[in-house]
Amino acid sequence: MTANAINNEIAALLPRLRRFARSLVYHRDDADDLVQMAVERGLARSGQWEPGTRLDSWMFRIMKNVFIDEVRSRMRRDTLFAPEEAGEHVGDNYAEALQQRMAIEKAVSMLSEEHRMVVALVMVDGMPYKEAADVLDIPIGTLTSRLVRARTALQELLSD
Repeated sequence: MTANAINNEIAALLPRLRRFARSLVYHRDDADDLVQMAVERGLARSGQWEPGTRLDSWMFRIMKNVFIDEVRSRMRRDTLFAPEEAGEHVGDNYAEALQQRMAIEKAVSMLSEEHRMVVALVMVDGMPYKEAADVLDIPIGTLTSRLVRARTALQELLSD
């Protein structure tokens, strides 16, 4: 595959990458930064991608690694991701929908990092279990058990 074709394929993945980033960090600007860093890293290392394998799984794996690197970096600086949207539309027509979305985001944010990643890949992006396990570099059984625990925790958190 030519470099131009890889660039076009990565560009086509941007909505999915952004959705995954938003599920990890929630803050729009941080998500955009995360996508940009992942795309830059993917483009710079496009020669390492093996033709015949899934480019989307490769890019999701890059984003996961960029996210982990960024979290570690921010922990060292004592700065955390924070949702700016928490009060963005108070009092307007979006209030009820926003309240529901915020409750879901809050519940998901209370999950462990491993559970959030599994939820983002399988439940939000609709990625098959095998591919999600490959992206996260874990056995499929581990992915399945994390997903069950994450769903149970979300049900408990959202039922309150």
